Amino acid sequence: MAEGQIIKALSGFYYVLSEGRVFQCRGRGVFRKKNVTPLVGDRVVFQATSETEGYILEIGERQNELVRPPIANVEQAILVFSAVSPDFSAKLLDRFLVLVESKRIAPIIVISKIDLLDGESKEEIARYVHDYRRIGYDVIETSAVTKGGLDELALRLRGRVSVVAGQSGVGKSSLLNALRPDLRLKTGDISTHLGRGKHTTRHVELLEVAGGLVADTPGFSALEFDQIELDELPHYFPEFRMYGEGCKFRGCLHIAEPKCAVREAVEAGEIPSYRYDHYVSFVAEMKERKPRY
Repeated sequence: MAEGQIIKALSGFYYVLSEGRVFQCRGRGVFRKKNVTPLVGDRVVFQATSETEGYILEIGERQNELVRPPIANVEQAILVFSAVSPDFSAKLLDRFLVLVESKRIAPIIVISKIDLLDGESKEEIARYVHDYRRIGYDVIETSAVTKGGLDELALRLRGRVSVVAGQSGVGKSSLLNALRPDLRLKTGDISTHLGRGKHTTRHVELLEVAGGLVADTPGFSALEFDQIELDELPHYFPEFRMYGEGCKFRGCLHIAEPKCAVREAVEAGEIPSYRYDHYVSFVAEMKERKPRY
């Protein structure tokens, strides 16, 4: 028996990487009886039946699990947001950050296409970079064209399991191709009519890139907060956690409570007002959702 990690799941087969070799495996019937489905990223015990094939016998305990994309044991999320085309969206980034933080996955913010910035837009992006770094987030500015920031990104990928996420057309596949040209991942130009990309990824697969394993997927297709409770939301804004210790009431939601240290920090310019505005809109969204039973 041997141990390995599932790097691809396709048509009922699970491709397990073990000591530099890949085995095409099937899952034992016991998983179906227990209603357990092996996921890409699972650490498994398997029995090799030949030089290239085998059966999965056990699935190790998962550190975390995502539904869309279906993947387990992700250590970090590379959140790719383009500076332009499509324009940078701080609100969408904050939504991604909340979802990633709720899964206890370390986020790395990657701003792509910085080579396309002009004077005014360059200043705007610089302000966002400053704000998110001040909060404590790791932010890397990149360009698949000039190769700027790629060495820095490669260092973050080494020895880790990462998922690459972000809206369509931001250049996720272009960055991976720049880091490992032989991948030749398919990319599509932004549709000027729809403002959407034409990404062609069909399945989840962990690719060896820069000494780490990277999931090439369409990213998080589920961006709702249906798995997060309202009272948990403030914990997924790191600066709220820090200032929230000074609030008068324990469990303060930072909306209308008196002597709220978070709102005071926003008014003093210590927390970016757009971050707070996004938080308020997320609270309203969560209050309107149907209760879970």
